[in-house]
Amino acid sequence: MHVGDEDFDVNDPAYEMDATWGDVCKACCVRSPVEWGMIFIGILLVVFFLYFFLLGLDLLGDGAKTMGGCAAGELFGDDMNPIAGLMVGIVATVLLQSSSTTTSIVVSLVGAGTVSVNQGIYMVMGANIGTSVTNTIVAMGHLGDGDQLERAFAAATVHDMFNFLSVACLLPIEAVTGYLNHLTKACVSNFQSQEGEKWEGPVKKLVEPLAKKIINVNGDVAKEIAKGEKTCNDYYPIDGKLNCTDPSDPLTCEAGLLTCDKKADPPFCPAFFDSQATESVDRTAGVCAFVIGLIILFICLFGLVKILQRMMMGASTRIIYKATNINGYAAMIIGAGITMLVQSSSITTSVLTPLVGVGALRLEQMLPLTLGANIGTTMTGLMAALLGNADGMQVALAHLFFNITGIIIWYPLPFMRQVPLNAARALGRGTRLFRLFPIIYIVVAFAVIPLIFLGISFLFSEKNAGMTALGIVVVILLAIGLMWTFYHCKYRGGREKCIGVLVTRDRRSKAVRDLPDDMEWLKAKIHELSEHTGLPDQEEETDGKEGSNDETEGKEGSSSDEEAPANTNKD
Repeated sequence: MHVGDEDFDVNDPAYEMDATWGDVCKACCVRSPVEWGMIFIGILLVVFFLYFFLLGLDLLGDGAKTMGGCAAGELFGDDMNPIAGLMVGIVATVLLQSSSTTTSIVVSLVGAGTVSVNQGIYMVMGANIGTSVTNTIVAMGHLGDGDQLERAFAAATVHDMFNFLSVACLLPIEAVTGYLNHLTKACVSNFQSQEGEKWEGPVKKLVEPLAKKIINVNGDVAKEIAKGEKTCNDYYPIDGKLNCTDPSDPLTCEAGLLTCDKKADPPFCPAFFDSQATESVDRTAGVCAFVIGLIILFICLFGLVKILQRMMMGASTRIIYKATNINGYAAMIIGAGITMLVQSSSITTSVLTPLVGVGALRLEQMLPLTLGANIGTTMTGLMAALLGNADGMQVALAHLFFNITGIIIWYPLPFMRQVPLNAARALGRGTRLFRLFPIIYIVVAFAVIPLIFLGISFLFSEKNAGMTALGIVVVILLAIGLMWTFYHCKYRGGREKCIGVLVTRDRRSKAVRDLPDDMEWLKAKIHELSEHTGLPDQEEETDGKEGSNDETEGKEGSSSDEEAPANTNKD
């Protein structure tokens, strides 16, 4: 079996047949000069598309921060229960499109005493879940191919499943025992803050200069609002506009949601910066940057997938499997190392997702790489905490130990490892039943459910008898709804009915799509049958009937013309 075959399937038993490293080296290195030239061109194109793919991710994140920076800052607070803290972490990370940013904000808030260590721990748990929304969006770039979409969506959601399962296990344990709090408190007993500058990875140094020419986000907005130092209106003090010393010179303006890069040499303002901007104008700029980033992302994803397919076309699946089949713990180290360099687990997992989609990487290899990315992304919080106090460092370490504990629970034992893998595969198969399933999943998992829990937590945290009673009613109604849904799906055939409806719908849509091709095929078969039997073709019969009708009409017309003069003579 080879990549590019019509029956190519990574789950085929042939994919499991082991090759030798000699076979891999032969397939990789024994090439003609023309083939080496094509490989070189392919690598250049991959680097080109990968650079702009990362640029698209950067614009996507900057646009999200501009749109949701104020809202994300207002979410943070100390007067909340563990569930509310978890949901705040999820929603804030979805709004900011970066768990590293959320964790850094939480670390600074804890260091400033605005948020307690306990609440900070629950928030970074939520940040772990929210970060996986980006690669789930990337998986939607495979909507045009059902096979690729199934594999890519499974690869994206294996990150979600690990995070959901880890939180489901460790949040109750932390709420009851406070083990992360106690463990990290012992680790920071002799901690002393360090002086220094924030480290930037090499990838950010390559991508951000171009991204800042387009849009430059004020990274202090969410942090200052969360600390209560400012409100969103304070950034636009002059009749709802920016405070500028000289309106004709944008460099004299104070920062709003967007800002100029005054530290650059020479200083400059990005394309979306407007010295007369209001809050709504800057938010609109954020929406535009988000959409542009999404377009660039999908175009580059399409280009990457096509080039990778061309480069892998005809390659034996045994060779590919052998080349990518590395030890799981080594894969974790690789995932952690890459994430430390790019300073974002979203970038790591988003780049790997298309590789699973085209079949170059298996889901079993994606899982340890994802777990390594989870470890690598905690380094950003740790580096930010080095400049703060012991409380901030405690939360950063809690993020690290949370991920390590989750790995210990779900990875070493093979049967435990299958739980997140099987859950991700099931979600991947859901795309077969409904092509737009990823969109529904993103909306429900990262918006609807967190906001529902956040609303319920708000009702109970108000310490008002009426609000508490309303919260109890809402919880009871939700519990009844969930129990009824479980009973209906488990014992009344609801699950089978739902799947049946989706399968029928998919068959109908496929039949409509294939109808023109099927009609052409039927016409060709009828024509062949007519030639074989000697019977007239349907089209010939139709043409013959039309010809005879024309002749009849001609005769009737001529006879009527002849009758007309006769009648005239009689008159």
